[in-house]
Amino acid sequence: MQTAHWLMKPAGLVRGTWDAPKEAAAWLGDRLVEHTPRFASKADRDATRLAVLVAAAAERLGWGGDVSHGFYLERPVFLSLALVTCSPNRAVPDQPCPDGNHPARR
Repeated sequence: MQTAHWLMKPAGLVRGTWDAPKEAAAWLGDRLVEHTPRFASKADRDATRLAVLVAAAAERLGWGGDVSHGFYLERPVFLSLALVTCSPNRAVPDQPCPDGNHPARR
């Protein structure tokens, strides 16, 4: 599945919308901090690495790219986080935003 396919899902599955890439990246950072204690890999818990992921997400969203990360958590659980641009999306430029014109979604 392409990250851009989130634009085809019902708007009720969206966790938030943001007008600025830094706002969307901050949401990603908050989710990472929230789940960090449960990351199965010690390397995934590294604060510097997570800060780099958030900064890279803001940059990528800024030029219209999508962001998708996945982490194994304790117990056999997988955390999937995605941010999708829709102003328009580079991968599916004809697909509108589910609820209008927000540039970043998850």
